[in-house]
Amino acid sequence: MSYRGSAKEFLEIQDISIGDIILIKKNGIEYQGMLLDRAEDADELHIVLKMDSGYNIGVNVTESEVKLVERGEKPKIDLPPLIIDRDPEKMDVSIISTGGTVASIIDYKTGAVHPAFTADDLLRATPELLQEANISGKAIMNILSENMQPDLWAQAASAVADEITGGADGVVVAHGTDTMHYTSAALSFILDTPVPVVITGAQRSSDRPSSDAFLNLMSSVAVAKSDIAEVTVCMHATENDSYANLHRGTRVRKMHTSRRDTFWSINSPPLAQVREGKVKITDKISPYNKRGKCKMALNDSLEEKVALIKSFPGITRELIDYHIDKGYKGILIEGTGLGHCPDHMVPAVQRATDEDILVVMTSQCLYGRTNLNVYSTGRKLLSAGVITAEDMLPETAYVKLVWALGQTTKLKEVKKIMETNLKGEMGYKSSSKYFLRDYGA
Repeated sequence: MSYRGSAKEFLEIQDISIGDIILIKKNGIEYQGMLLDRAEDADELHIVLKMDSGYNIGVNVTESEVKLVERGEKPKIDLPPLIIDRDPEKMDVSIISTGGTVASIIDYKTGAVHPAFTADDLLRATPELLQEANISGKAIMNILSENMQPDLWAQAASAVADEITGGADGVVVAHGTDTMHYTSAALSFILDTPVPVVITGAQRSSDRPSSDAFLNLMSSVAVAKSDIAEVTVCMHATENDSYANLHRGTRVRKMHTSRRDTFWSINSPPLAQVREGKVKITDKISPYNKRGKCKMALNDSLEEKVALIKSFPGITRELIDYHIDKGYKGILIEGTGLGHCPDHMVPAVQRATDEDILVVMTSQCLYGRTNLNVYSTGRKLLSAGVITAEDMLPETAYVKLVWALGQTTKLKEVKKIMETNLKGEMGYKSSSKYFLRDYGA
């Protein structure tokens, strides 16, 4: 009988599991092989078989027939521990994984893909790391980045702090790309670090020929050995494998769903470039914190009841009223243009500030800065108690508000924190040249 439906339903109906040998007949052609795990970004209609020839093939299950040939076991990789002597001439770099797989070990015979979480895994997947540093590693969580939460930011920051106090000369954090810029902002505010903390990941997993994992990881380790003692994001600068850009953790944003050069510095140039393992400073305007100039500090108290609301044509005040009624402590509005929302929202904003809820305005334009003094609506918002986020990114401003409200319950102090440039998150002058994608590299 021909089948119509999704690949997942197809396998459930046929009682077929990963590792089974199956025969699929479609359009008069037969395909026999071992069923493999589907890629995370696979569509709903295809399954993947490992053929006897060694090649993998994807088959659309629509209008196909299937037969179980032989039960099998799910492919796995079981490897003994590595014994590697520490090289006293090299720096010690810790790699922490939160779940975004920046490297994987692939068994091309069975098709098994083993995420590289531990130090042994990372060194098997990327043995070139041994030429650069003494590598240690651990998995502190294993989640998709869209499932990241403020309490997990604090957990990640604590793990980074433990590695630093334990003697690491630099720390690399492997992270999924979708919310990497939220986490980089969070770690920037939570941590005062005497060594580099570099967040990296991969747009394409390391079992794909077009993976960006290798360059990102190797470049991040190079930064971890540098004197840039800040929280940064290191990812591909171009669609090819020429070099990586290093972005300040509070100035970076994911700008494309799938491109390898998806991360851009906004309202500032990238902090540095990494070419062939060499780190070259590019942002001479904003001085960076240098290695060893500050003591390790962990300020990880966070207020999770903060809302991020985007203004749009047709928005109603009920959105703000809802969060007031639910006991939220802060509201970040992503306004239009210079930082606006409709006039009819002003009474709700006034109610929020009257009830000691801090309301911060940023712009969904991303580039440029908020200025509520130009138009009448902005001036009304200022009178209602709104404070501006200058040229902070919406995501960064949201994270900063979560952090600031965790540091103190005194609104005057929270307001002062939000209006003070702490980790390079805001500038007091804007330049149109930063709107350009290419900073002259």
